[in-house]
Amino acid sequence: MATIEDEKEPVDSIVDAPFDSALSQRYLVYALSTITARSLPDLRDGLKPVHRRLLWAMRQLKLTPDSVFKKSARVVGDVIGKYHPHGDVAVYDAMVRLAQPFTLRYPLVEGQGNFGNVDGDNAAAYRYTECRLTKTAMTLMEGLDEGTVDFIPTYNNEDEEPEIFPGIFPNLLANGSSGIAVGMATSIPSHNVAEIIDATLELIDNPHVEHARLMELMQGPDFATGGLIVDSPQSIHNAYETGRGSFRVRGRFHAGEAENEDDRNAGIERQKGGGYQLVISEIPYQVPKGKLIEQIAAAIGDKKLPILEDVRDESDEQIRIVLIPKSRNVDPELLKESLYKLTDLETRFGLNLNVLDAQPGLGRTPMVMGLKELLEHWVRAQIDILQRRTQHRLDKIAARLELVEGYIIAFLNLDRVIQIIRTEDEPKPIMMAEFGLTDRQAEAILNMRLRSLRKLEEMQLRQEKDELLKEQEDLEKLLASPARQRTRLKRDLTNLRKDYAEDTAIGARRTTIAEAAPAVEFSMDAMIEKEPVTVILSQKGWIRAAKGHLPLDSDFKYKEGDEAGFVIHAQTTDKLLLAGDDGRFFTVGADKLPGARGFGEPVRNTLDIDAEVQITALVVHEKGKQLLLASSIGKGFAAMTDELLAETRKGRQVVNLKGDAKLAVVREIAPEHDHIAVVGDNRKLVIFALDELPMMTRGQGVTLQRYRDGGLSDATTLKLEDGLSWTMGGETGRTRTEPEIHMWKVARGAAGRMPPTGFPKDNRF
Repeated sequence: MATIEDEKEPVDSIVDAPFDSALSQRYLVYALSTITARSLPDLRDGLKPVHRRLLWAMRQLKLTPDSVFKKSARVVGDVIGKYHPHGDVAVYDAMVRLAQPFTLRYPLVEGQGNFGNVDGDNAAAYRYTECRLTKTAMTLMEGLDEGTVDFIPTYNNEDEEPEIFPGIFPNLLANGSSGIAVGMATSIPSHNVAEIIDATLELIDNPHVEHARLMELMQGPDFATGGLIVDSPQSIHNAYETGRGSFRVRGRFHAGEAENEDDRNAGIERQKGGGYQLVISEIPYQVPKGKLIEQIAAAIGDKKLPILEDVRDESDEQIRIVLIPKSRNVDPELLKESLYKLTDLETRFGLNLNVLDAQPGLGRTPMVMGLKELLEHWVRAQIDILQRRTQHRLDKIAARLELVEGYIIAFLNLDRVIQIIRTEDEPKPIMMAEFGLTDRQAEAILNMRLRSLRKLEEMQLRQEKDELLKEQEDLEKLLASPARQRTRLKRDLTNLRKDYAEDTAIGARRTTIAEAAPAVEFSMDAMIEKEPVTVILSQKGWIRAAKGHLPLDSDFKYKEGDEAGFVIHAQTTDKLLLAGDDGRFFTVGADKLPGARGFGEPVRNTLDIDAEVQITALVVHEKGKQLLLASSIGKGFAAMTDELLAETRKGRQVVNLKGDAKLAVVREIAPEHDHIAVVGDNRKLVIFALDELPMMTRGQGVTLQRYRDGGLSDATTLKLEDGLSWTMGGETGRTRTEPEIHMWKVARGAAGRMPPTGFPKDNRF
């Protein structure tokens, strides 16, 4: 009797292995399973396993287009019970997608009940909805009973399922596919079946056809929701040649109630009083209508679309989104362009023709293909299916001919056959020996009914034999001739094309492919109503904007302990540049400033200005304007305001400062100025040519004036022949001009000399 010690311990099955190799080996198994059995479609039928199993289960339930509907729960139950051991929610979601006419260009399932809508609402639970197959799905599965494909065991070996569907419907390109596997993904848009067939027929006729010719026949994607593709022909051409690319998809503006053709195609409906409204009739593929309307409404609420007054959803079965502009003067093209940029009325759809291709000896292999290569492989697969169907039929004919010939022998020797059957205990071997019958023939004769002994039956058998022999001869010729096979495939494709022709409801192209016209120059400034404002910035950084251009010396109110800093005139469309003494520039829109009823708001609420940083200047940005920037240590340079605009609230570092240096001067350079005047804390003045000042976008700059003690006090630009002017101050506010300043004109970086008599004691120009 064995002891406990003799029994094998469970730990004996544990194998020591490096963790990284064990992990990588197991992850590789998972990755391959995801790629080949979940996420990528098969090139031959364009389906993933879950979709194929759904359609197969519905076929087994005899849910044909002319049958009654059955509950979706029944289908989902069969699928997860027999073929696809995954979650019921995932399987039902996959079935819903096959039934949605706004998701699939050619739906494979016909749904009854709530299967979701283009607003983005979900379908009802599967206990409430019903389904059956569409004619397209039946075409895709045609030939399953004719030996065209291999059947593989289901996950529990209790049943069988087809490896692929053999039908001639080009489902991969017609309905497209998308999926994310491990380390790879696929994204294939839907296309027009008539165009796919035209391109395939061209390829069959001319295997060396150029890619450009195929693109003439197959223009590009044809989405279920229509819309427009606005890329250039060359861009679309390159995407299909390489199998990778993307398309810009836009919604369509079309007004059915417009008075003339131009307005109708532009989506413009004229109103009484000269106003108008825009109508969106189609939206980009996979954009929920509800989400798009929310985006437009949010853009209006956030004042990103001030030229748009309102948006209304007047859709029924047809999409109709109405846009009300702010006024009749709003340019419709500008409004459209702004919607394309701010909302999902324009999206990008990626093209990644990554599919599973059945390679001889390699199994199913993921490959990214160009259009021509993909069509070549699909034609090859259809030829293989045709050969298998033909061979299967030949085998059936041979088996039937064997029986028919046996029946004919029985008729020719009917009396003897009857005698053998009546007199012999084992008639079968005697009949086989006497008439040269096979086992199947003898068995069939013995199983014949008495009514089959009519004279008429013999004539029918001889006619059937002749017909079978003729069919056999034709099929053998077909099997032996690649040219005949190509002709048969062309004939079948041509017949299929009739059901999906351009003049049929399902076959008419929905998506227009036309390169977009040059975009209207789009900027947010164009959307802001231009109004004059007076911008007030206090010493402690509180900012506000009063309507109108008020006198700059007005008595503005400030918080207790605060005082005036900067007061300038601007327009609501202007960008304002704020310069901190740390050399960093910030940008704020004049339209974003709070009103002047109170004290305004701290500018640091919207801009990330450090608490210890003082604001050196407030300047209105103008295109082409130049600024003189100088630091407290006497270094500086010129900069274009275009280069100082900052996109973020953190601003842009422009002047690099070392040690205790500060940005001391930010002053506009007038176009007519040709010299720079710099005065130091030591009250010495230097004037040099503006040409000696470099134009930079960032840096410390060059030395403007040399000091032994102290630093730079002020700097300005001037026209040399006009002399140097400064304000005298006092009640008169008189300005004094010193025309004779040649004695102060030296090279940049000099120490300078004492300024003219009467120069301000605060060393400020």
